[in-house]
Amino acid sequence: MSSFKFDKLGLESAIDEGAEFIPLMTSEDEEEMEKEETPESLPILPLRNTVLFPGVVIPITVGRDKSISLIQDANKGDKNIGVISQTDDTVEDPNKEQLFEVGTVARILKIFKMPDGNTTAIIQGKKRFRLNEITEFEPYIRATVEKYDVSKVPKDAKFNALVHSIKDMALRIIEQSPNIPSEASFAIKNIESNSFLINFIASNMNAEVYQKQEVLKETSCRRRAQILLRLLSKDLKLLELKNDIQSKVKTDIDKQQKEYFLNQQMKQIQEELGGTPQDLEIKEFEKRSKKKKWSKVVKERFEKELAKLQRMHSASAEYSVQLNYVETLLDLPWNDVSKDKFDLKEAKRILDRDHFGLKDVKERIIEHLAVLKLKGNMKSPILCLYGPPGVGKTSLGTSVAEAIGRKYVRMSLGGLRDEAEIRGHRKTYIGAMPGRILQNLKKVKTSNPVFVLDEIDKVGNSYQGDPSSALLEVLDPEQNGTFNDNFIELDYDLSKILFIATANSLATIQPALRDRMEMIEINGYTVEEKIQIAKKHLIPKLIRESGLTAKQISIPEKAIETICDEYTRESGVRTLEKRLGKVVRFAAKSIALEEEYDTSISIEKLYEILGPRYSKDKYQGNDVAGVVTGLAWTSVGGDILFIETSLSKGKGRLTLTGNLGDVMKESATIALEYIKSHHEEFVIKSEAFENWNVHLHVPEGATPKDGPSAGITMLTAIISAFTQRKVKKNLAMTGEITLRGRVLPVGGIKEKILAAKRAGIKKIIMSASNEKDILEIDKSYLKGLKFIYVKEMNEVIDQALLKTKVDNARTI
Repeated sequence: MSSFKFDKLGLESAIDEGAEFIPLMTSEDEEEMEKEETPESLPILPLRNTVLFPGVVIPITVGRDKSISLIQDANKGDKNIGVISQTDDTVEDPNKEQLFEVGTVARILKIFKMPDGNTTAIIQGKKRFRLNEITEFEPYIRATVEKYDVSKVPKDAKFNALVHSIKDMALRIIEQSPNIPSEASFAIKNIESNSFLINFIASNMNAEVYQKQEVLKETSCRRRAQILLRLLSKDLKLLELKNDIQSKVKTDIDKQQKEYFLNQQMKQIQEELGGTPQDLEIKEFEKRSKKKKWSKVVKERFEKELAKLQRMHSASAEYSVQLNYVETLLDLPWNDVSKDKFDLKEAKRILDRDHFGLKDVKERIIEHLAVLKLKGNMKSPILCLYGPPGVGKTSLGTSVAEAIGRKYVRMSLGGLRDEAEIRGHRKTYIGAMPGRILQNLKKVKTSNPVFVLDEIDKVGNSYQGDPSSALLEVLDPEQNGTFNDNFIELDYDLSKILFIATANSLATIQPALRDRMEMIEINGYTVEEKIQIAKKHLIPKLIRESGLTAKQISIPEKAIETICDEYTRESGVRTLEKRLGKVVRFAAKSIALEEEYDTSISIEKLYEILGPRYSKDKYQGNDVAGVVTGLAWTSVGGDILFIETSLSKGKGRLTLTGNLGDVMKESATIALEYIKSHHEEFVIKSEAFENWNVHLHVPEGATPKDGPSAGITMLTAIISAFTQRKVKKNLAMTGEITLRGRVLPVGGIKEKILAAKRAGIKKIIMSASNEKDILEIDKSYLKGLKFIYVKEMNEVIDQALLKTKVDNARTI
């Protein structure tokens, strides 16, 4: 790539005609040229691929009929023309929009015919002009123009240094480029005018037309120099890189020639010994292909790709790509499937052995097996188990696989951002591979495993695509029989796979994806269930992993219950397992150190081993007016929260604190407005709202809180504060309110009930519409709880507040 475009032949022709045609401008010459008046109208010569700068002489070959007429007419007249570059060099007859705004007044110095028949003109730029309106298009373009003022050339040292840098860089480019004649460096060294030097170098540098036009259009000489320096710097780097590459290529070619001769000699030796490694590899592939259970389409594709591989040279770059593709076709299980077990009683026993509870999931697996046993063949269901962490969603996959006699594979989707992870890469890319779905099938070597898609709610997306959209095809029973991986480029049947997806929250799963899956909710465990899980599963597993025997440690039920109550705050059993692990390790340490210890862990010893306990969210009594217990749902299960209301003298302002979200703030506003409009029903004077400020706070301010389910709790708390009435003991509530005073249903009922039980709550107020949710819950969860169903806010107040007032009640 030549950095300066000196047309050596054209210039020499011009020189032969007379040296005065290519003068080197001085500052005085430039000043004289600038003083010349800009004509009001000029014939316009459009240039396709160059830009003319003031003072610079360039040869141009004229080919268009209009341009030839213009040059000939102008040469007969005052020889002045307007030269302006086209924005699009493919346009034959440009209009104003297809020409740049700024051009150069030029003088025709010489016209002559070239040996090939073309007309060549030598023109010199004089001064810049701005294009106004085109007045004529025939026989050539003529337009009105106006003077384009530019600033004077700076004389300071900083500008001189800038020009010196430009000159040095231009000389370095000439030195490194083999295509530029050495005369160019003499010309640059002999230019005295800084302004002309910038124009001369800008005219001849290797740059796009729009970049040169940027230099021409700039009115400040200093900024013009800065733009030019930036373009020259980029050009020099590219030139250095090109020279470096050419040097390396020459070395590589010499090396490749040597390797070629050695490879040819090696090939001859291998043929004498009985064939090349490539031939042996091909034979091995053919042998393996005969054992594959694949369709006619796949077989034909494999044979075609194998023949293509056979024709390739093993040293070529494409060989490794083709080899990888053929091996992948052979490694995939295609129609290889494992045989299902149809012993439903044994399957149920395995599921019960490994997991306590999870009734709905177990029933669905047994139903699937029953239909499969009767029909012999059916599309596998796509299940999605959702619920809080630590309830056994992921580990259930291994039990299901064992129960039905299939291979097990797990794929974590958490943080997945690239669509190619699901669908694979195009095989033309370097390092291309199939998607992780097919990669996992290669590992398990069957086409019908139990496939767990873990954390499907945590799939991300980025500029590389949306993986959750790619999963739509994978998890659709109507589509996944012909799943198309970008790498394989053949339909693959995923319909035999039993997909089990797991999620903590459905909110972040794409609606279309959610619709394709069969949702099964797995809720948190009660303390009683956790004790059974600990006894049957966790403790035996921890004793086994610690190298102990059952005789060396015993953890009584009371100790397990204490751990559940005082050392865990979760719906699942992960933290429980960690705490039990610490207790078991205490026994292991005592045995290793030969210390005496009691094999049956007492409550006192438990406190000593585990240290400080959680400060539990327990019911805190009803001694203070304006404090009401609410129920909340979190991603790790249910929890209780306290709504605190305080009144202070003021002008009726409502203040909300406790890191509340917008929905929760709106609930508080609705509650207060409802009370104001129905104050007579609650025996509250209307003046109270004007004379008292209401401050509503939800403790644990560092934790963000949002949602509508605290609506009735807030309303009850505000009424209690204004009336100073006591709240009934051991009472909690959850429900959304409206401005009309209706109580609407909310979600997360089971988690909230478990939280209420843990906190010692006895009565729960909720919307009558939530009664159906209570009926779906196992009765063991509801033991010791009384439910009060309400439709209107008046009912909540009647059920929640006592007629008696708190001690030391204030007068509001």
